[in-house]
Order: sequence, then structure tokens, then C-alpha cells
Amino acid sequence: MYKNLFSDNAKDGVTFLTSENIRARHAFTTRLGGASEGHLASLNLGENRGDTPENVLENYRRLSAATGIDTDRMVYTNQIHEATILTARRENAQGHFEPTPYKCDGIVTSESALTISCFTADCVPVLLCDERAGVIGAAHCGWRGSVSDILKNAVSAMCALGAAPEDINVAIGPAIGFCCFEVGAEVVRVCEAYIGAAACAKLVQAKGGGKFRLDLKAANAERLLQLGLLAEHISISPDCTMCSHEKYFSHRHTEGQRGSQGAFITL
Repeated sequence: MYKNLFSDNAKDGVTFLTSENIRARHAFTTRLGGASEGHLASLNLGENRGDTPENVLENYRRLSAATGIDTDRMVYTNQIHEATILTARRENAQGHFEPTPYKCDGIVTSESALTISCFTADCVPVLLCDERAGVIGAAHCGWRGSVSDILKNAVSAMCALGAAPEDINVAIGPAIGFCCFEVGAEVVRVCEAYIGAAACAKLVQAKGGGKFRLDLKAANAERLLQLGLLAEHISISPDCTMCSHEKYFSHRHTEGQRGSQGAFITL
């Protein structure tokens, strides 16, 4: 139903993904091509993961050179696994290692030349773009934020800036897949409340012992359809961060000993 319009790009050793249905400049990073070492190797973009500032700044320098995205001053937030959205202006941009006052998991903007971002290591990164209206969004969709309806809030915030649901294109990036995302019954119940029991049933598989597999990427895509977006405007990366832990940072695979990859978009 949903297309995989993602492709890998490599420049000067930095590997990142783009989706052809997002025309704004954007990138989903991998862990490949950076300066960090050990369990943070190598393109760690997390400034709070115990890395040296020198390594993190070099990683951003390499990322910007490879992608053409300005990351010297961008909008980033303290992600708290909730559904709050920041409507960003140019004055919200910050430099690296400046404490951010924003506690939320989604950002939208209509400002040109302003980079917005989200960071993941198994959670679902979602980039949104209404090219006609000149409005973009970035959302960090962990399961808690997802079932709290962060995507509804993101779409609503984009529409307040002039976007229309039927004009929004979405790229759902690499994240933990159905193959590896094991959850308890309580997560299945809140997912049923999120997208409806019938839709959720198609995305869940019982494993026994009170455990289930859940396709969180597809659950978020289903919610976007319910919000009025078009299936042909939604692209989903098939990459599982836990399966492909040599390419991506995975929180579950490493039990938290990992760096962070990012998703970035700018008009």
C-alpha cells in the first residue's frame, strides 16, 4: 500500500537516506561516516550521549558538507515522548551545546532556510512537507508519543500555517521494525485506542507469554490516512534499526549504550 521511496546516499564517507517524495532538502542519518568512537561510533549526533564536543561538532560538520543542510544553527528540542508541537521561527534556532528551553517531540515551520530536526535510536522519525504551502514538520514518534497523537498535532500545526492534509508528503524513516518491536498487552491496548481495534489487529502478532509484535511505522501511517493524508504521499523505509544495528544506532540492541541519529529538513 505504501511505497518505499527511500535511497541511500554516500558522500565523503557519510551515509544518509533521502525519500524522493520529499522535495525539500532533508536527510535521515545513519551511524556511518563520523569521528566518534567505541559504542558511539561513528556519526553520533547526540550531544547528551557522553561523546566529546569535538567529535560531535566534527560529525555535524561532515553531515552538513555531505547533505548541504545547515546544522550550525537549527531548531532542536528536549524530546520527552509526548505529543507537544513547537511552531518554530528563526529566533528559535540554536547552536550546538546551547541548552534548549523547548520540551516537545515535534516541530513545524514555514520559515525558509531554517533547519528543524528530531533524533532517534529505534523510535520512528517522521518528516512532513507541504511544498505548495511551504510548510514542513519533523516528529519523533516513540510509541508513547504516537498513541498520544503527536501526528494529529503536527498536521494541525502545519495546517495552521497554511498546509492542507491532501498536499502533505511524508517520509517515515528507519526505526525498529515489526520484526523486532516486542511489546506488552498494555501497548496493544493503547494502539487500539489510537487507530482503532480493526486497524491495529492487522499490525499486531501475538508471540505468547503476553508479548506481541507491533508495526509502529505502519500504525503511524494508518493514523496519517485517518487525518486526511493520501496513501500515495506516504513513503516508509523498510530498514529496522535493531536488525541493522551496524548501520543504525539501536537503543534496544545495545540496552541504551548508543549514539543518536537524526532526521533533518529545511525549506
